[in-house]
Amino acid sequence: MLNTSLIEHLQQRFTDFFSSSAIIHDSRELPGGDINQVFMVDTSKGRFLVKLNAAMFGLDMFEKEARGLIHLADTGSLKVPRPLFDGKFHQQIFLVIEFIDPGAPSADFWEDFGEGIARLHYNTHEKFGFAYDNFIGRVVQSNPQHASWNEFYATERITNLVVKIYEKGLLEKEHLTIAENLCSRLKDFFTDERPALLHGDLWNGNFICGADGRVAIFDPAVYYGNREMDLAMSLLFGGFDEKFYNSYQYHFPLSPDWRNRVELCQLYPLLVHLMLFGGHYRQKVIDVMEKYS
Repeated sequence: MLNTSLIEHLQQRFTDFFSSSAIIHDSRELPGGDINQVFMVDTSKGRFLVKLNAAMFGLDMFEKEARGLIHLADTGSLKVPRPLFDGKFHQQIFLVIEFIDPGAPSADFWEDFGEGIARLHYNTHEKFGFAYDNFIGRVVQSNPQHASWNEFYATERITNLVVKIYEKGLLEKEHLTIAENLCSRLKDFFTDERPALLHGDLWNGNFICGADGRVAIFDPAVYYGNREMDLAMSLLFGGFDEKFYNSYQYHFPLSPDWRNRVELCQLYPLLVHLMLFGGHYRQKVIDVMEKYS
């Protein structure tokens, strides 16, 4: 349960947001948060989700997440929980968003999901990257814009993290050379694609089936990139039905050889996980870099 002083602070924020008195009746912590604590709160204005983080590694982390949710929601492609407000209280930052009541999936849940991601990816931009840096997990996601995907992926996704991981002592100097060789070869692997608006962290923990039987997506790490990145991320930890991919292919066909690049696209989230968690991700990162270098 949330502590009393934070509840009082949030009640005032709810009151300010709704321009009328708001009372928090109850709160309970939800399982599954690796990076943040997550609470469901019942209020006189409805039920909401509160995300908390006390690490203070990025005071604007939740602000960036809220902006990402709005960016996704504005496309009308898929259901996205509405952010209400974010802020800082004592040594914690918080974000309050709409609570999605869970439900049983509709008969065409996966087909709708695949179509929704395809429609999301139809949103494009003149360059790869984003207007500002944001976060993936608690790792700062570097988004300076580039004209080509190969340049963006090499500079902002691979080299950027490999150097940081090396500086943490989780990779050796030889791995910097392997990463450099891989980056020089990206043009041999990727086909030309226009920038697509990506969820950016599309794994099975970042979507839910709502009470209406339809999907809702959350916890984004948005940017304009190669759309194969979202598909590869969905395959990294599994949990997506094959109907999802078939539907996506129907609505926005991928290059016939896209699965040959899945591990290459997974290198970025694997680097993020190595930064965050270490462990067995180290060898997987090395294996992927050696495979494509």
